[in-house]
Amino acid sequence: MNLNKFIRQSHRWLSIVFTATVIANFIARANGTEPPPWITYAPLPPLALMLLSGLYLFFLPYASRRRPLGP
Repeated sequence: MNLNKFIRQSHRWLSIVFTATVIANFIARANGTEPPPWITYAPLPPLALMLLSGLYLFFLPYASRRRPLGP
């Protein structure tokens, strides 16, 4: 599998994990008690990885334009 395809696919799966952790956070807070810190901070690791992969995917077209053409 090519690196760009792998990063794009992992970015999609990270967004699913991030959404699930945010939903779990809202459910825990709706319970009325303060949730444990691991639930509160669970969305941060997928969010950080999504930031890195998203920036890579954002700058990918610009990087491919700067490559010289020809031999």
